[in-house]
Amino acid sequence: MDIAAEVLRAAQELRDEVAPLRFLGPVTHVYNPLAYAFAPYAAYVRRFGATAKKVVFLGMNPGPYGMVQTGVPFGEVAAVAGWLKISAPVGKPVPEHPRRRVDGFSCRRSEVSGRRLWGAIAERFGSPENFFARYFVANYCPLAFLEASGRNRTPDKLPADERDPLFAACDRHLRRLVVALQAERVIGVGAFAAARAASALSGTAARTGRVLHPSPASPKANRDWAAAAAAELRAIGLCS
Repeated sequence: MDIAAEVLRAAQELRDEVAPLRFLGPVTHVYNPLAYAFAPYAAYVRRFGATAKKVVFLGMNPGPYGMVQTGVPFGEVAAVAGWLKISAPVGKPVPEHPRRRVDGFSCRRSEVSGRRLWGAIAERFGSPENFFARYFVANYCPLAFLEASGRNRTPDKLPADERDPLFAACDRHLRRLVVALQAERVIGVGAFAAARAASALSGTAARTGRVLHPSPASPKANRDWAAAAAAELRAIGLCS
């Protein structure tokens, strides 16, 4: 099996499955980087997702200055272009929120969560090849939701009638991703991703777990996220 091709087919299927879904207020804009930023995501998968993995680290959904800009999960521009060495054309979501422009790799804003996550990985593993030999990073939900003010609205805040069909598609994609990568474990980055992984993978051989989310909204993450995350990973046998 061509693993990267299967991962990309799964992503395209998810992209197309969520495209017709509609979301009401307070959501006014929905961004799908798997549509307008598929080129860098495809480069990420072809370069780093072509082999079987032991563990998938699973985020919630694209951040406004991360995957929204680069198409790569937790894709803070400096980390993606500098450490992962990925750069590819990025289009525009339609419609585009006037306060949340997509500038692709020209974005000057930094995604704190992505900077922390990829920074800690780079410090520990040195090269991307060392990390991706066993691990992969993905997002559960491909969509970013914005309110009229430009505020980010997370998927867990959606009403049930909008959330349920979205989560069903995301669950199917996660199961397909785990099979393609032959992953033994899925570690949710944050409580939401961990809960969704546990639900989606219930009854399968894949084990799930959780690590603290690196968001600056978390006081614990702001005190030294890398050390806290490493301690959590050690407790479940994933970090020496």
